[in-house]
Amino acid sequence: MKPTVLVGERIDYELRYEHAPDLAVVFPDSLARFVPFEYVSKTFFPTRTRRGVSLDRAIYHLRTFRLDSVQTLALPVAVLQGPDTLSILPPPSRVRLRRTTAPIPFGITAPLPALRQNLVLVPVEPLFNYPYWIAGALAVLLLLAGAVALFRRRLSRRYQTYKRRKNHGYFLAQFARHVERFELSRSATNVERAVVLWKNYLAGLENSGLNSFTTREIVVYFENDNDVRKALNATDKVIYGNVQTEEAEEVDRAFQRLRGFAERRYASVAE
Repeated sequence: MKPTVLVGERIDYELRYEHAPDLAVVFPDSLARFVPFEYVSKTFFPTRTRRGVSLDRAIYHLRTFRLDSVQTLALPVAVLQGPDTLSILPPPSRVRLRRTTAPIPFGITAPLPALRQNLVLVPVEPLFNYPYWIAGALAVLLLLAGAVALFRRRLSRRYQTYKRRKNHGYFLAQFARHVERFELSRSATNVERAVVLWKNYLAGLENSGLNSFTTREIVVYFENDNDVRKALNATDKVIYGNVQTEEAEEVDRAFQRLRGFAERRYASVAE
């Protein structure tokens, strides 16, 4: 689209083809042969049909680094006709290379021109290195997966120990709250809540259905433990009977036995 060009300068090559509207026409893409030029980009225009004639048009943006004085290019257009393809070659287009220095005559040795030095730093925008970061993230994930596979039992054991310790602390706090409420109200409801809490805690600690056992079954389960037997017998009298003033001290001792037994069972499991 212009008669002369500099080395490395962008030059536009326009390709136009007029044809019948029923023809299938294919223009060259970026994989076409552009020698002696190098492909940069292209601009396509939609087909325009006027008075029974269709026009296809495209502009190819090229560069050349050849030193030939005259350089030519002819890009073919493919016309699809059923199973056959017809290649139509346009007349060659010529462009003249515009030199910025006079060529050295053949056979004459002349000193090369001095290079101009420029040491001014040019700021370069930093780019995010995605491949290295992705590789690093994958390496970290692999190390973590290996560590989990290697120390899974130890980590699981520590987690279970931490979970038991948290549950035990929660049980002691809630049990003390029910005992305190009983001391203030002397209500059988608080006794029942304390016993239910004790059963649920030991059921989780022992990994059993202890919270659904009767008093007799619990005593048998714990091999007729003296503290369990006396404590549950005392609490059953309060829950299923009437609370008497002289029984208050016995209930307090029952609470102490239940709490002490739970702490002993926790200590045995924690070991």
